[in-house]
Amino acid sequence: MAEKTVVVLLFGGRSSEHSISCATAGGVLRAIDRSRYEVIPVGITASGAFILEDDDAAKFTLDPAKLPTVEDNGTRVHWPESTETRELTVTDARGQTRSLGPVDVVFPILHGPFGEDGTVQGLLELVGLPYVGSGVLASSLGMDKHFTKTVLVQAGIAVAPWHTVSTREWLRSPEGVLEAVSDLTLPVFVKPARAGSSVGVSKVKSWETFAEAMRVALVEDDRVLVEEGIVGREVECGVLGSLEGAAPRASVAGEVVMTGREFYDFDAKYLDAPGIDLVCPADLRADQLAEMQELAVRAFTAIGCAGLARVDFFLTPAGFVVNEINTMPGFTPISMFPACWIASGISYPHIIDELIALALEP
Repeated sequence: MAEKTVVVLLFGGRSSEHSISCATAGGVLRAIDRSRYEVIPVGITASGAFILEDDDAAKFTLDPAKLPTVEDNGTRVHWPESTETRELTVTDARGQTRSLGPVDVVFPILHGPFGEDGTVQGLLELVGLPYVGSGVLASSLGMDKHFTKTVLVQAGIAVAPWHTVSTREWLRSPEGVLEAVSDLTLPVFVKPARAGSSVGVSKVKSWETFAEAMRVALVEDDRVLVEEGIVGREVECGVLGSLEGAAPRASVAGEVVMTGREFYDFDAKYLDAPGIDLVCPADLRADQLAEMQELAVRAFTAIGCAGLARVDFFLTPAGFVVNEINTMPGFTPISMFPACWIASGISYPHIIDELIALALEP
């Protein structure tokens, strides 16, 4: 029998998206092919400790009454000492250390800062471990909405008009900031530059509520995007890399349909709050879908993504506008990324197989 590939599933983390990462871990633990892979679940606590977690998908079910978390159980996982070994070790709560054996690949299903932003990718590069997903630069660019937009504009891809405001600028002159952003047409969205899952995002319909929206966003980051609201359909598609140098592929489109909610916020994305319908595949003409897929691959390539991404668009009367690129999209059972690929004919377990194969490709 062929030897199993050893996969470290890395999840949790220090960001406000900790619980979503845990829920994604539950989905992967449930779906990964155990006949092909040996899984080592490594959780990162909210304070940044690497612990050996339970291999129990049910433990990380996304329950609105109690969001899943990585709790410190006293263990500590240690990464390889150098690039000359791929051995992981763990010290238990009594101080005894044992080997977890050599690792083939790391699957870092982390969302938000200190995980999706190139930091963990840099750690894995330092110790020479292959990993799923984008590298340091693309992860950092994709996490930072300001720089994502800057690169996409340079690549000739349409994005929503925006201003970026730092904490220092806001504290120095709120009136000056308000004057600068008032050239944008209301409503505007106020977003942390480096956060995801709609954490810290506010929809501003009147400039009288702008200061409160800035306060909420600055809790999450020291730079904030003030972005003009775009009137259009919210459509998304997944992108997967291809083996042997072939071009990346884009899935069919999914659509976020508002049925009574201001925008696609955290509660709607993950806690099944009412007012949002997710439709997949979206009702697009063949030429619209082809254009969207081509733009998604161009955006993926523009920031140097690898492995996977989800590209979010607005479809306006004038055409497609890219909203965001997510280099480690939500992978929970209700997330759009797997739904789009399942609708494209690729099962959840096969998506995992492809991502691991891409990470291990020389």
